[in-house]
Amino acid sequence: MISRREFLVTGSAAAMLGPSLAARTRVALVGTGIRGVNMWGKNVQENYSDVVEIVGLSDINPGRLAFAKRHIGASCPTFVDFDEMLEKTKPERVIVTTMDSTHHDLIIRAMEAGANVISEKPLTTDETKCQAILDAQTRTGRDITVTHNYRYSPHRERMKQLLMEGRIGRLTSVDFHWYLDIYHGASYFRRWHGKERFSGTLFVHKACHHFDLLNWWIGSEPELVYAQGALEHYGKNHAFRGSHCRGCSHKNDCDFYWNIMEDEHLVDLYVRNEEHDGYIRDGCVWSEEIDIYDKMAATIRYANGVQVSYSCTTYSPYEGYRIAFNGTKGRLEAWVHERQPWQRDSYDELRVTDNFGETELIRIPHSSGGHGGGDKRMQDHIFRDAQGPDPFRQRAGLREGAMSALLGIGARKSVQSGAPVRIADLTSLEPKKETL
Repeated sequence: MISRREFLVTGSAAAMLGPSLAARTRVALVGTGIRGVNMWGKNVQENYSDVVEIVGLSDINPGRLAFAKRHIGASCPTFVDFDEMLEKTKPERVIVTTMDSTHHDLIIRAMEAGANVISEKPLTTDETKCQAILDAQTRTGRDITVTHNYRYSPHRERMKQLLMEGRIGRLTSVDFHWYLDIYHGASYFRRWHGKERFSGTLFVHKACHHFDLLNWWIGSEPELVYAQGALEHYGKNHAFRGSHCRGCSHKNDCDFYWNIMEDEHLVDLYVRNEEHDGYIRDGCVWSEEIDIYDKMAATIRYANGVQVSYSCTTYSPYEGYRIAFNGTKGRLEAWVHERQPWQRDSYDELRVTDNFGETELIRIPHSSGGHGGGDKRMQDHIFRDAQGPDPFRQRAGLREGAMSALLGIGARKSVQSGAPVRIADLTSLEPKKETL
């Protein structure tokens, strides 16, 4: 039995140290791929261990799981069986960073076990899985956070602020065009993302980032989408192919040859653990199994009447995007380059042009950290300031995650059918006219 004196001493020490161990949120992580072990593993362990206790790690690959524990620096147990982890560790929150097509199953099982959920985007890959998540959330009453980190970068936040302030009057239309370069863009076709059954196509996996930004900036929800897409560069569209880059007989002739062995982290995480699940991280971008689109375009109508023209190209010579917001009093636009060696500016720039008036250039300094500084700011919101002010409505929950995924799902279905798709026809969610 602890004495009164011992209780007072230990209690005083805990008070001086800040939140006690007992006050920390018990968090479990399922999915130990690159995003899981770094952003939601090592980063959380190093920066939020005073408020978060990682109590369990889970993955179907035991080798990658063992590496994850060492890399993250966690002292928690590991589990190949997800349900066993839920039962034995009893987490308060579960972070889901697995393959997109499996999100729904793990989210639902976590909520049914009494945990709140943090899910990587996209929330899920088709409308049936989305409805199952919606139903489970209603049934369990648990909370879901979807990690739409793009909302948090200072550059995109400034756009939101200007739109909220009515700087260009009433918003009427948006032109949004995203360019994935021959390095980043190609990487999706090397991995599981290149198969629709796993990723839902890049209309879902990648574009849900962009669609969430649109939903957030516009302050409404999508009502109708008509889309086109094709696979005309990667996959079967080449004269030769191999199984993967290592040892490929075509490496001297292939502009897209990539040597994974030069990246020690990826070797430790993936190459040394292929034997457990057969996952090849440096797959061939010309594989005939690839069935997603490498060029995409969509016309979107929002419930508040705003029209959007969107496109995404996956084999551009540079990475970034162009966006323009057209309003009744002017135009707000930006041309953003990402990760280009010749891009040495320490800021991003916005241009605001008034009808019958002047042009104003606004410079926003770059922030350090992933996704333009958005990762750190989002994780601070999640782990340190969950109940704090949110003036730009950057927190994304179940509805926001569902709407961004459903827009991508609707776009994919439109390509397949050749007809426009109503978002309200996909699930029980009815698009809102205003979300501001």
